[in-house]
Amino acid sequence: MEKLTLEVTEANFHDTVLSSTTPVLVDFWAEWCGPCKMIAPIVDELASDYEGKMVVGKLDADAHQGIIRQLGIMGIPTLILFKDGKPVVRITGFQQKAKIEKQLAPHIEN
Repeated sequence: MEKLTLEVTEANFHDTVLSSTTPVLVDFWAEWCGPCKMIAPIVDELASDYEGKMVVGKLDADAHQGIIRQLGIMGIPTLILFKDGKPVVRITGFQQKAKIEKQLAPHIEN
């Protein structure tokens, strides 16, 4: 299966996320984080389900502390939907797919 999520880093954050004309959902995660591992398959499903309507990326919180501080992220996993370069939805902690989709839906075109 083709990988539909992008690796987001401090080096490509501006171009990949902030300059995107398509909404971008970024999963801020860490290898040691149990809830991050629980939500990862849901994030992958969202990437597949919304292909063409939303870009999905993953940012390793341990490797890119500058972005974590810049966005004021205090806990992971955190999902942030960026639209027109601005964060419009922030979801912290594990949540079921349906609950995540309900929060994203108003910001994603059908």
